[in-house]
Amino acid sequence: MCLLLRVNIIVRRCTILPVGQGQLIDHGLIAIKDGMIIYVGKQDDAPRFEADKVIDGHRKVAMPGLVNCHTHVAMSIFRGIAEDLELDKWLKETIWPLEAKLKPMDVYRGALLSCLEMIKNGITCFSDMYFHEDVVARAVKESGLRAVLAPGIIEAGDPERGQKMLDESISIAKSYHGYAGGRVTTQIGPHTAYTCSLDLLKKVCEAASSLKVGLHIHLAESRDAASIVKKLYGRGEVDLLSDMGFLGPDVLAAHCTQLSQEDIELLAESNVKVAYCPVANMKLASGICRAKELLDAGMTVGLGTDGPASNNTLDMFETMKFATLLQKTLYMDPRVLPAKRVLEMATMDGARALGIDEAAGSLEIGKKADLILIDVDKPHLTPMHDLYASLVYAARGSDVDTTIVDGKILMENRKVKTLDEDEVIEKGRETALDLISR
Repeated sequence: MCLLLRVNIIVRRCTILPVGQGQLIDHGLIAIKDGMIIYVGKQDDAPRFEADKVIDGHRKVAMPGLVNCHTHVAMSIFRGIAEDLELDKWLKETIWPLEAKLKPMDVYRGALLSCLEMIKNGITCFSDMYFHEDVVARAVKESGLRAVLAPGIIEAGDPERGQKMLDESISIAKSYHGYAGGRVTTQIGPHTAYTCSLDLLKKVCEAASSLKVGLHIHLAESRDAASIVKKLYGRGEVDLLSDMGFLGPDVLAAHCTQLSQEDIELLAESNVKVAYCPVANMKLASGICRAKELLDAGMTVGLGTDGPASNNTLDMFETMKFATLLQKTLYMDPRVLPAKRVLEMATMDGARALGIDEAAGSLEIGKKADLILIDVDKPHLTPMHDLYASLVYAARGSDVDTTIVDGKILMENRKVKTLDEDEVIEKGRETALDLISR
């Protein structure tokens, strides 16, 4: 007699794109028990399972959930407020004045709105840097997503303010590391090398080291930012941070559009991780991250949407497409950053950049069940001669049918199960209008 193995969820009859070393699997099966993947392979080769829930994956592709390496989720309530402006003007004249009025409930509702959008777009994990990250953690818990949260620190010439924000960051990092059943981990997020003094950055490093958490910083984001640092310190950002011992394998550097060859070498030597945010960088005309050269140098490069105020959407399929097209154009070579490689950046490399690659980023036995199902029975995905090309160049977030995190179904058949969609959208709309009126 063949024993039945009891599991929580089975996804059957799907095409499996495991990412990493694994090959595509047709007519595959994935079995999930207690939040973990216990089988991934051919359906015909699988043991006999009895499941609480069976999902039919016919004409669907199962793949790891997408990892958004850099965003500011509460900024969904700023979406469309300040458009077609250069970064410095955008920040100083619109964003920072609005942020000065933010209350925790604003951040919570903005974060919920973004969590809803990310679930619907197949993002299972995101890395956030912002204020009131305690309420963002609450939104993450309710939504069911996985997140790495970095309380933001901006000193802006006020040491007392900088110290207060650092103290708050330390408190949040301590309280929420491992929150929501381990789905939330923390970092510390000094905004930039020009909005935080060297003295504060040293304290930030000491705090992160003591807490054993990483650092998340905007680095070499624009020409203006590079110019400010040069004027303040007479040297470039990367050289400055390297010399003070800030750089290391637990540092996640967002943007990196203004790097010299020497900068790239220093970052590679320090094993710094980079979040490449092509859409926001193009929209704000900040520059182009030389992702090809970072990868050639052996660095880990993940992808990020940036916040929904500087991007307008939290769609990693869009980000993947622009990420590869921009590199091809920059280097005038269509072979640069092929579809398969950029999809790895959005999953496996993103997980590595956030330090969660042992748990997520690929579909393997023993890893957390963070996966999505793509409905490929669509006109724009037909025919499918090359699965990787179809997913990167033609798929959209709206093609995601099912989103599963930690073995829990967050969305099935495009219906979100963990959040009330209508309520989240309405509260987000009300919050945005109220904030503008203050």
